[in-house]
Amino acid sequence: MSATRETATLAGGCFWCLEAVFQPLKGVDRVVSGYTGGAVGRPTYEDVCTGTTGHAEAVQVTFDPAVLSYRQLLELFFAFHDPTTMNRQGADVGPQYRSSIFYHTPEQERVARDLIADLEREGVFPDPIVTEVVKLREWYPAEEYHQAYFGRNPERMYCRAVIAPKVAKLRGKYAELVRG
Repeated sequence: MSATRETATLAGGCFWCLEAVFQPLKGVDRVVSGYTGGAVGRPTYEDVCTGTTGHAEAVQVTFDPAVLSYRQLLELFFAFHDPTTMNRQGADVGPQYRSSIFYHTPEQERVARDLIADLEREGVFPDPIVTEVVKLREWYPAEEYHQAYFGRNPERMYCRAVIAPKVAKLRGKYAELVRG
């Protein structure tokens, strides 16, 4: 592994889902669930759930780009949520569930925009991609009980019905990217 690390900040519905997909990946050091993209300082989960703060549920992924590139990370991001629905992921509805890439550097912005253009050109999704690509301004880690949620609550109904199938897809279709 290289000494260089990058951080990606991504929103694609419930942060528990994205966290569970990114945590087991080779090259990923840390995944933190939190909030970004809003207008209220230090929002709580209850605040964000109202849909009025402007924040999205998001994850910050710290990773080694020598093992897993930013583009690969974004390809997985697009494989595990629906980037064609505005402010919605399945039954989760509201601006806090929007699809967003919050870039940290101009290079991340370029990679994100290029990938979206490639996905659109290739017709990967039946509808247009609505994922916003915006500069990260602020980041607020979510409350501790949201961190590593799936790993600590695998028997909860939401985890079994929504998150477990995503993790199974990851371990099946992308097994070469998952730590042993």
